[in-house]
Amino acid sequence: MNELIKKGIVIIIGSACLAFGINFFLVPDHVLDGGVIGIGLIFHYLWGLQTGLSILLLSIPIFLIAWFNYRTYFYNSLHGLLISSFFIDLFYWLRHFHLSLDPAISSMIGGAFVGGGIGLMLRYQTSTGGTDLLAQMLADFLKINVGIAIFAIDLGVVLSGGLLFSSQTLLLSAITILVVAMTTMLFTTRMTLKN
Repeated sequence: MNELIKKGIVIIIGSACLAFGINFFLVPDHVLDGGVIGIGLIFHYLWGLQTGLSILLLSIPIFLIAWFNYRTYFYNSLHGLLISSFFIDLFYWLRHFHLSLDPAISSMIGGAFVGGGIGLMLRYQTSTGGTDLLAQMLADFLKINVGIAIFAIDLGVVLSGGLLFSSQTLLLSAITILVVAMTTMLFTTRMTLKN
């Protein structure tokens, strides 16, 4: 029971960090994260769709794969997906209180919050689902650090976003995913060494 409570607290803290980083630092400068979050942000920037809801819907195919092949990951990530998607849309109002920081600095700080939230959850064997879940499955299969798997997936999304928007979006988003990957690796390195 204690383990369940601890995991619940970690999901809430990790989701809050993630939602804060996205809404307060990334969205005001139209910066992308990678993976399903990045695709959700692309949908938001292009069509004004809710980012969290988009993430939830885009994650359904990945969760179907997990249901049939990685049932433990499915159960461990479902709560993270639901809570983080809810928090991202709940913290929407933070977008209006953006600090006047250089966009590159803002991208780094936002990336640190996002990576910290993701890394904290992965450290406790849970995730936000989406490509974090996909990366977790790939990392186990390929025996690599999950941060490297996340970075590879994120890079593909950011390159697509850069083509859709601008070279500035591409550059700032590349900074963000690099910081997300480094922060996630810091949180998960001990976990990988233990396994």
